Order: sequence, then C-alpha cells, then structure tokens
Amino acid sequence: MSPSAAPLSVIIPTLEAAATLPATLAALAEARPLMREVIVADGGSRDATLAIAEAAGTRVVTAPRGRGAQLAAGAAAASGEWLFFLHADTRPQPGWASEVARFIADPGNRERAGYLAYRLDDASAPARRLERIVAWRSRTLGLPYGDQGLILARDYYRALGGFPPLMLMEDVAFVRRIGRRRLVALQASALTSAARYRREGYLLRPLRNLCCLSLYFLGAPPRLIGRIYG
Repeated sequence: MSPSAAPLSVIIPTLEAAATLPATLAALAEARPLMREVIVADGGSRDATLAIAEAAGTRVVTAPRGRGAQLAAGAAAASGEWLFFLHADTRPQPGWASEVARFIADPGNRERAGYLAYRLDDASAPARRLERIVAWRSRTLGLPYGDQGLILARDYYRALGGFPPLMLMEDVAFVRRIGRRRLVALQASALTSAARYRREGYLLRPLRNLCCLSLYFLGAPPRLIGRIYG
C-alpha cells in the first residue's frame, strides 16, 4: 500500500516532548503500511521537539498551546480517512497495528471509536492497581483518556464537532460526545510514562485527577482545573 493510499493519519500533540517523542515515533513503525502521515501538532516547544519531529519525517503544524487546540489543528491538517490521536509520551505496544487494521476494516466501526488498554512503564503493584481502575473507568463509565490513544473515522470526527479548544479535559469532553456504547476497547495496549505518579505518588496523583474531573463536571473554570492539575 502506497503512503498516498494508506488510510491512517496519526496526530500527536507536543509541548517540550523531546524526552519522550523519539520512542513514541519509533513505536509507530509497526503500522507503516497503514500510515499516510504522522502529524506533530506543537504548542510552542523550546526544546528539541521540533527538530526530532522534522528529522523523523513527520509533518509539523503549530497551534495555540493547549491539547484541545493542538489536536484540533492536527486533525484539520490530516488527509487520512482515519485519525489516530496519540500523546507524545504514549507508546503503542507490539500487536497494536493489526488491531487497528482490523478495527478500520469493519464498516460497522465508521461511527465508533477505538482505544487501547492503559499500561504504565512501572512494574510496581500500585501501577497495576491503577491500570485496573482505568480499565473499569473506560469500560463502565465510557471515559478512556487521551493517553490510551483514540482512533476514529475522519468523517465521524467531524460530525462530532472535533476536539474542543480546552487546555485540559479535551479528551473527556470529546469521548462524552461519542458515548459509551460507541467506544470499542481494542485488544492492544499503550505504554505511558509513569513519571508523574512516581514523583507525586500513586495516591495523591489519582486523587488530584479525580478532583479535576469532578470540577469539570461541575462546570468549574478551566484555569482553576489547570492550576489543580499542575
């Protein structure tokens, strides 16, 4: 399959992501036959992020700082029939490409979105507990977060109105538009950095995240949520 005929555009929002972006880009190699393009949507990095992205042959677009705005800018620039949104510190694990190929080959998924299982690069018991909590939240509440990746047809993305220009909670706002019944758990995982949990603790960080989610549902101002999130 030639790149011009490949169906998948991968969109990665970045901000000072030089430490993690190389491994994420390397993990995408497994899906090379599927990929039309990789788009890095940067929010103003001053480190080596842009140099890394350009050296890897990705397409770089700039956007106002904030994941929602960056994701929206990347999607607007994408030409693939399918969009795969992925955080810069999240690495799809072996086998993910075949799962994505299976998902996009099913016509019934053109108005559904797929996501990967959440995994942390930490071998500790608290990390495993958190992974189980995330699996429950994704399955039962229909709330997979951006660090699990999200794949959906470009036409469906547009019909949903795209990502809102939020600094935080853009993933929650968007998957709520999709709805739990239209979210599909793919049989593959994505490995995400556990640096914040190691730094802040496996109790404090999840509690802070839960507080931010609660404030979002209560309609709190985004700036307030951002200050608490850190």
